Amino acid sequence: MNTIRALQLAAYGGPETLRTSSVDAPVPEAGQVLVRVHAAGVNGLDWKVREGYVRDVFPLQLPTTLGIELAGVVEAVGPGVTRLRQGDRVMGSLGRLGAYADLVAVEEANLSAVPQSLSFVEAAALPVASVAAWQSLHFAGPIHAGQRVLIHGAAGGLGGFAVQFAHQAGAEVFATALDDHAEYVRSLGADHVIAYDREQFEDRASDIDLVLDYVGGEVLSRSWSVLTDDGVIVSTASPAIESNTPEGRRGLWFVNTPDAARLHATAEDVAEGRLQSKVAAVVRFDDLSAAIERNRTQPQLGKVVVDFSL
Repeated sequence: MNTIRALQLAAYGGPETLRTSSVDAPVPEAGQVLVRVHAAGVNGLDWKVREGYVRDVFPLQLPTTLGIELAGVVEAVGPGVTRLRQGDRVMGSLGRLGAYADLVAVEEANLSAVPQSLSFVEAAALPVASVAAWQSLHFAGPIHAGQRVLIHGAAGGLGGFAVQFAHQAGAEVFATALDDHAEYVRSLGADHVIAYDREQFEDRASDIDLVLDYVGGEVLSRSWSVLTDDGVIVSTASPAIESNTPEGRRGLWFVNTPDAARLHATAEDVAEGRLQSKVAAVVRFDDLSAAIERNRTQPQLGKVVVDFSL
C-alpha cells in the first residue's frame, strides 16, 4: 500500500508530542471521496486536543492525525458518490480529526466546490471558521436587529466571521481584541471595539443579549456580569460551561458540525467581496507544529494556513 505523510499526535502534551509520520494512504469508503490535500487551516482545537484539554469531549486512540479542515482536489471517489468526481476542487470540514495528511478520505456531504477565484490557501481558511461562526451565532436562537452581541476573540478567524454575520443581521456588535487589531475588527462591522490589553470589557459592555466566547478562562467568568437577565453565553472554548453556569444564568457549549451548503454560500460571498476572510500567515508542512504552538501562545489575527506545496 502507498504511504503518505501525516502530522500525528503521539501522546498528550506539548509540541514535542507531534511528529511527522509515514502512514498508509486511505481508501475511500461508501459515500466518501479521496482528497489530495493542498492546504489546511490551523485551529485552536489543534493545541487543545494536543494538550488533552478536550479528551473527555473528543476521546482518541493515539497516535492520531490532527487537523479538521482542508482544501484540495478529488483524487478518487468511493461507492455511492454522485455529486463529486475526480479532479474537482473542493474544501470542507471533516467533522473529525485527520486533515493534516497528504491524502484524506472525506464524506462527500461535507465538501463544497471551491470558487474559481479562490486559491486553495484561501479556501482552507473558510470551512471551520465561517461555519462555526454562523452556527454559534444562531445556536441560542435567531439573531435579530437591535440585539446586543459581545464577541470575544473578534480578530481571529472565527471571531472575524462572527462580527460580520452579527453586523449583517443588524445586531449592535461589541467586540474584544488587542488594541493593535482594533481597526481591523472595526472594518468588519463592529460597533464597539474594546481593546482588552488597555481596558476591561465590563466597563464598556452591558445589557448584552448574547456573548460569543471564543476565548474561555477568566474571560468567560467575567462575562456573566454583562448579560441581561435573560442573556446567554455560547462558548466554543469551555467544555465545562454548562456545569459551571451560575444559578439563574444560561450557558451553552457549542461544537460546530460540517455544513456544505452554508460553506458554499460563505465562500461565494468571500469570492465576490461581500465578506472578508483574512489569511494571516501561510506556513510549510514542516513548520506546522510550531504554527499550532503559536496559535496557543499568541493572539491571532485571521487564520493561519498550511500550504502542502511549500
